[in-house]
Amino acid sequence: MSGIVFVVIDGDTMLFKPDAYGTASRAFLKIRLANIDAPEKDQPYGDDATRALSALVLNQRVDVTTVATDFYGRTIAQIQAGDVQVNTELVRRGLAWASRKAAMKKIQRDAQQAARGLWREASPMPPWVWRREHNIASSSIQRSLLSTGNARKARKRSSLTK
Repeated sequence: MSGIVFVVIDGDTMLFKPDAYGTASRAFLKIRLANIDAPEKDQPYGDDATRALSALVLNQRVDVTTVATDFYGRTIAQIQAGDVQVNTELVRRGLAWASRKAAMKKIQRDAQQAARGLWREASPMPPWVWRREHNIASSSIQRSLLSTGNARKARKRSSLTK
């Protein structure tokens, strides 16, 4: 599906308005880029990843290929902006970790060897480790549940994590 990206939330999440929704609609999709994990905003290189994603897609027409919908209601997708495959480009620039897919891992190794982006650091902390060490996973999940209208699940999860 095609449409316009009107908000970049962080280095791997954005708000997208599909053309099919029409110009009068205020509806949007929250998109999480498939097969990558970018640094969190408060993490080193988090702002760089957010700026790079913004430069590639913000206020641009993109093509979205849905891979899945996650537990939090986000669409997990591959993003194409013109001739740029955005998910891959962020890994190529050293601004996101790749999934386990062999092709993406090769692109990540190339970025590491060239010391691009976060790979300038001796041992950059992966975002999943950073989230765990900073106890933001549960608050991030809370926000995601609330933003998708799952207030009851958010309250239940909150009571489980206290």
